[in-house]
Amino acid sequence: MQGRYRVVVVDDSSFMRKFICDILSTDKSLQVVGTAVNGMDAVEKVKALKPNVVTMDIEMPEMNGLTALKIIMQECATPVVMLSNRTKVGADATVEALELGAVDFIAKPSGNISLDLEKIQDELILKVKVAAKAYHRIVNLTPMSTRHQNDTVSPPAEVSSVLTLRKIVAIGTSTGGPRALQTVLSGIPGNVPAGFVMVQHMPAGFTKSLAERLNNISELNVSEAKDGDEVMAGKALLAPGDKHMKIKRVGNRFYIKLTDEPPIGGLRPTVDKMMESLVECEVPIVGVLLTGMGQDGSVGMQKIKAVHGFTIVEDESTCVVYGMPRAAIESKCVDRVAPLHQVAQEIVDNL
Repeated sequence: MQGRYRVVVVDDSSFMRKFICDILSTDKSLQVVGTAVNGMDAVEKVKALKPNVVTMDIEMPEMNGLTALKIIMQECATPVVMLSNRTKVGADATVEALELGAVDFIAKPSGNISLDLEKIQDELILKVKVAAKAYHRIVNLTPMSTRHQNDTVSPPAEVSSVLTLRKIVAIGTSTGGPRALQTVLSGIPGNVPAGFVMVQHMPAGFTKSLAERLNNISELNVSEAKDGDEVMAGKALLAPGDKHMKIKRVGNRFYIKLTDEPPIGGLRPTVDKMMESLVECEVPIVGVLLTGMGQDGSVGMQKIKAVHGFTIVEDESTCVVYGMPRAAIESKCVDRVAPLHQVAQEIVDNL
């Protein structure tokens, strides 16, 4: 058993608990060491069994998954992967869970009791393993609402009362991204002479809830992108799940183009496609890569660097998963590496 990741499975449905346990047990690197029937039971099991990772349902009696997650992150910080419904209520709760410290989530294919969970078997195993590997990072992460008080962002210089689009900031992120985006966007003054375009790897139905929550904490006007939206100073547009997002130039104005082109490496949207389209617009660019699994964004960052744009990546010390920033660094196209709480200032300094 040595070297296997210890998992606790939390769900109020006995069927779902067994189904999830059976799926995880097919991977030799995972060992289910306990199950829990609600949030209260989950907190006790996590404290007693000290797992490397927890899978957590959101809707449960006595104590729901969100309340349990708060307690776990405060008292015995452990990587948690949430299981979510694809409803608006489920999406809102999922985004809140990610802000509270959950590493990632799985969207159940067909409701609270999903008889077809095998459809997401590979995704579940992968995300549980990624979360388990992030254990030491999760323990050291601060709550999303906590700002570094000494890291106050200075406003951009020479800002007029009328916002003029001077640059476009392209941000890409994946695992751990909702927390990272909130930290960055909450530090950007609303009067910056830049428009923001963002890709967060997420399925359809969840990005609208994320954009709404980001809008509530940011001075920028944040929304889920729609086809034909204009990229404007002081505005941030988030690519919708399951759509590639490109930027097209028409005269001196820039517009969003959403497409159903095939996924790239299993991803839609992708950071690379967004960044590559922006380079073709011949506009000054700041490229940013935050925490995330894989290499998406490294090609786009190389192309931004090639046209003399400025590139920033999150430092390993604050990443939940260091894959995307590391890939960009290894491709030697990064101008600045900064811990998460300093990324907003780096962006503003280069507008």
